[in-house]
Amino acid sequence: MTASTFVSLYERRLKLVQDTLTKHSELSTESARALAVHVLGALDHLPERVR
Repeated sequence: MTASTFVSLYERRLKLVQDTLTKHSELSTESARALAVHVLGALDHLPERVR
């Protein structure tokens, strides 16, 4: 039997933004993750109809 690991939607979004920042800049993985947290925080405060 294989064990499945739950990954939250937030963690999936965070990884997507982090990977994008890392790919398109010279940021380290740690710096890209820290920035991704701020980016998602800003996006989450936008009203749904604007997104």
